[in-house]
Amino acid sequence: MTLRATYIILYSMKLTAVFVSAPEGGFTAFVEEIPGAISEGETIEEARENLTDALRMVLECNRELAREGQYPIAHREPMELSIV
Repeated sequence: MTLRATYIILYSMKLTAVFVSAPEGGFTAFVEEIPGAISEGETIEEARENLTDALRMVLECNRELAREGQYPIAHREPMELSIV
């Protein structure tokens, strides 16, 4: 019998979500540290949920682009960043 372990590594990072009240109502939201992670919502809660989805899509898209062969001999490794 062969046992196989599967490890799931979750990374946690703190980002800054900015919510701006729109003149026509609702909120525009963006993540300061991640260009392209922008969304909106009628309430802050809705904007937060939409921003989470937008951030997830930006990160997935960047990961796919990096793995599609644009950098075939690239070295990849996890990185931890702390800014004070």
